[in-house]
Amino acid sequence: MYALIFRSLPGPLWLRIIWAILLIAAALAVLVTWVFPWLSQFSPLTDSTIGASA
Repeated sequence: MYALIFRSLPGPLWLRIIWAILLIAAALAVLVTWVFPWLSQFSPLTDSTIGASA
């Protein structure tokens, strides 16, 4: 899959590497900005039991 994406990028090798780095950075930015905060509300790992009275 990644080879198919890399081969479909235009330009010489050095330009394709730059494009690939930019695409990876954009994907990570989208994940960190919108997907992970939205997903954290469904995760039981963020529930804190410290200081909870029994």
